[in-house]
Amino acid sequence: MTETKKPNSLKTGLKRLGRTAAGGAVLLSVTACNTFYGGDQPAAEGIGYRDARYQEIAAMRDFRDCRDQAVELDEKARTGHSAGQYLASARLLDKCEANLGPEVRDVAIEERMRAYGLSVQNYIKGGDMVSAQANFERFQQAFPNRDLYYPDGTSFVETMSTLLGRQKKTDYGQLSTLNVNRDLKDEMRRVTYWQQN
Repeated sequence: MTETKKPNSLKTGLKRLGRTAAGGAVLLSVTACNTFYGGDQPAAEGIGYRDARYQEIAAMRDFRDCRDQAVELDEKARTGHSAGQYLASARLLDKCEANLGPEVRDVAIEERMRAYGLSVQNYIKGGDMVSAQANFERFQQAFPNRDLYYPDGTSFVETMSTLLGRQKKTDYGQLSTLNVNRDLKDEMRRVTYWQQN
């Protein structure tokens, strides 16, 4: 009789375990790759997102360049006391905002609010109250329930509402409750006094 060797079950078990572990590692790495890359659709969305983000950045760069030009005009207007330059600055700021696409409307809100505010003020300084009123209304539509504050802490919205005649005449008696500059309050009190007397 010939002797047959019995396979060493421990050795065989270790080999199987090694093959299973190697197969599991390969399977895990393949699965991880598929999960990471996610196929063609997420990669396309990633490209679309990057393209949209690039468009936003380019639009904001253009907006900032345009705004900087308008601010230079504003500084020249202040230096030269020129109503025409105030109006040119305000119109340029309008153009800057108009050139932004709808996809960028929620980007750099604070910067855009300040640009709108400057355009409203410059229309007032230039003497174009109709455009100032229209821009102020657009400001409130574009940025509902938001406000800007002057260095002395007074409210842009309340100040413009008062200057543009959007406050009721009865509100002038309660000027102390409005968050507007003291000089404006004094002037409004003077106007009210002379209208009544």
